[in-house]
Amino acid sequence: MRHLLLLLLFVLSPVAVMAQVPGITPETTTSSDAGIDELIRIIENDETRAALIERLKQSGTEVTAPAETAPDLNIVRQLAEYTKTVAEGASATLRSLAGVFVDLQQGLSGALEADLEAFWDVAVGVLLVALGLLASFLIIRIIVTWARGRIAQRVAGRGWMSRILGALAAALVDFGSVLLAWAVGYVVALALVGQTTGQMGINQSLLLNAFLLVELSKLAVRVILSPRFEPLRLIPVSDDNAAYWSFWIGRIISLLGYTFLFVTPLLAANLSVGAASAVQVLVMATAVTIGIIVVLQNKDDVRTWLAGIATKRGHDGTGQLLILLGRYWHMLAIIYLVTLLVVWFANPEEALPFMLGATVQSLVAVLIGVVIVGFISRFVSAGLRLPGDIKQRLPLLEARLRAFVPTVMEVVRWVVIAGVVVAIAQAWALFDFVGWIGSEAGQQVAGSVISAALIVLACIVLHVVVASWVEYRLNTSVGKVPTAREKTLLNLFKNAFTIALVVFGLMLALAQIGVNIAPLLAGAGVIGLAIGFGAQKLVQDIITGIFIQFENVMNEGDVVAVGTTSGVVEKLTIRSVTIRDLGGTVHLIPFSSVDQVSNMMRGFSFHVAEIGVAYDSDIVQVKQAMHDAFDALMQTEHKDSIIDDLDMQGIIAFAASAVTVRARIKTLPGKHWGVGRAYNEVLKAIFAERNIEIPYPHVTYVQGGEARASGRVLPPRPSEDKGKPDA
Repeated sequence: MRHLLLLLLFVLSPVAVMAQVPGITPETTTSSDAGIDELIRIIENDETRAALIERLKQSGTEVTAPAETAPDLNIVRQLAEYTKTVAEGASATLRSLAGVFVDLQQGLSGALEADLEAFWDVAVGVLLVALGLLASFLIIRIIVTWARGRIAQRVAGRGWMSRILGALAAALVDFGSVLLAWAVGYVVALALVGQTTGQMGINQSLLLNAFLLVELSKLAVRVILSPRFEPLRLIPVSDDNAAYWSFWIGRIISLLGYTFLFVTPLLAANLSVGAASAVQVLVMATAVTIGIIVVLQNKDDVRTWLAGIATKRGHDGTGQLLILLGRYWHMLAIIYLVTLLVVWFANPEEALPFMLGATVQSLVAVLIGVVIVGFISRFVSAGLRLPGDIKQRLPLLEARLRAFVPTVMEVVRWVVIAGVVVAIAQAWALFDFVGWIGSEAGQQVAGSVISAALIVLACIVLHVVVASWVEYRLNTSVGKVPTAREKTLLNLFKNAFTIALVVFGLMLALAQIGVNIAPLLAGAGVIGLAIGFGAQKLVQDIITGIFIQFENVMNEGDVVAVGTTSGVVEKLTIRSVTIRDLGGTVHLIPFSSVDQVSNMMRGFSFHVAEIGVAYDSDIVQVKQAMHDAFDALMQTEHKDSIIDDLDMQGIIAFAASAVTVRARIKTLPGKHWGVGRAYNEVLKAIFAERNIEIPYPHVTYVQGGEARASGRVLPPRPSEDKGKPDA
């Protein structure tokens, strides 16, 4: 409770100062008005005007505008001035509160001396009008409730558009009932209450007008919450919450509306001003007390609700803010209500309307911000879907946009939150954003920020466009099939363009917001020079990579041998090459370590068939078998990969146990491995069919004498038994 009182004192002090500033409680000075009137009289008369001019010339008086005093920018002086103003404002507030109670005591004393009999006569007439008004309104409400129920049944289970139209229809019916009851009240007042038929008193008119305004305000609450009919409810709340808030909001509207629009004018005109003030004080205190009770009753529910929202958001920055607000929101609400009561006591004519207007503007700003942020969140959660033809042409565009859109929407969400904060500060006169944005400095800052944001947005759009164009050119299912060289260069171009775009976009954006980029460029040059000396290996990688790209030694998808590593080129950058070997292992090789590159897929390829046959084989038959195997291969699906006839080169070597015969098959680049495997299979089958021996190493086991003597010998093979005489 002690912290609550300290916080209340801190809040009330600026409010008290606000109530005393000239813009809110202006003080009139009759002396200055009199001087202005005298000066106007002198100027309008020709003689007095000439005499004044002559006198000014003789005295040598020069009329100069007072020089503006530069404000003291000393923070200590400003703090002292602020604390002095706060103290004076708090003192004035306390004096105003004391004056309220003094006036209240004097008003109550005067009320006891008023003419109660005359007041009773007025009250009887007003009471008759009130009874007629209330009876007619209750009867009409029965019909309206039945009509709202029928409308709710018609729209139950339908979409939001039907529910909105149903709510509007129910609102029109309710509005008609209020107007009808108001008209019945006027008929009763004109026909039955007045002393003369067709005439009515001002007090009855006050009651009827108060009834119209109060019931229309309650009508707005009924339209939004619709406590009895859920299908007509415009906001997603439960039946219990709708009934609860509809009840309390309606009671507070009735209490304040009828008091200030009817009761207090009636008492002030027919009893005493003090009695009217006493009723106002009592009603305001009651309304604030009801508000505090409602806040305390819903303290835990609101905290749980905000914690649930924070959990759904994954406890991000906004979620943590919601958790903190859930812990202390009831304290802030109670402080606001008490401050509202104190301000009304101190300066109800100026400070209270200002505070109420600022409150309404703040609520409207928060509501608009919530609607915009909710729409953005729903758009992000719904995702982005592109048409089928665009997906076919640019299969990665949707994923790329989905990666960018949440980030952009998050920035937009924070911009909306900042706009809500600025609107609240403008409403409470904490910061004159409209005046600042209209000034030269404000327009310059706003223009710089907008220009920087547009530059960043243009860079993002350019990146998406270039990446999509590269993706379209690399898409094998649409348009021209890209070559390996195009794949390599396009990927390198995309990477280089992205880096250049980030650097130049950042520099231009910083230049727009007033940052001098010349030192940054100079620093970047110095840093680049230092990196060049300190990372010579990196510089060597880049320079070697540039020359490799110029010489077009390898491209993505080629099968190459780089040093002792061979495999398929998966990725090629300006600094390194990524190779996946036959076993699936990925090798990252910087170009500085590359001494030699062997590309196995440039132009065409050869399958070299070097076949070893036995020395007693007929070489002519061997060559014919190789030709026949080639002809059989041309009958398979591999014929499309073969681009020339069989190149028979004949005997190329006499080995220790075989004669080597060579032939070559010319294929498309990279197709020689598959063609060679198929050719070897066909050739093996033909050799087996024609009894052409492919020699291979044999091992002959000769048993020694010791094995024969011990009797541990192997039985002879069947081939050895043939031709021997039987024992």
